[in-house]
Amino acid sequence: QVQLVESGGGLVQAGASVLLSCTVSGSTSAAFRVAWFRQTPGEGRGFVAHIRWTGGDRRYADSVKGRFTIPGIHRNTVLLQMNSLQPDDTAVYYCAGGFSTGLYNSGATYFVWGRGTQVTVSA
Repeated sequence: QVQLVESGGGLVQAGASVLLSCTVSGSTSAAFRVAWFRQTPGEGRGFVAHIRWTGGDRRYADSVKGRFTIPGIHRNTVLLQMNSLQPDDTAVYYCAGGFSTGLYNSGATYFVWGRGTQVTVSA
């Protein structure tokens, strides 16, 4: 049974950086993939970033390219480095995992989700 736990959220000012962590436990394999999504009040979950368990195939939403990166996977923890944060980045950030070959940016591709961590960016 795979479980994901996010950590690292908080309240920051515009322009600051935050590092989120997604710790994965349970049975994974080279076919496993992890993605970050975010959700704001009144909106659905939107794709942020993706990485395969092998460390490859890093993808980013257009809205975060050049600001957010996945530095890598260390000790079963997927990191999300978020720089130059803006108030529009305020959201609950979720990590999701799955083995599906579906679209990397679709929530339906992932079968297990963390509970989320709040990131709030003040102007």
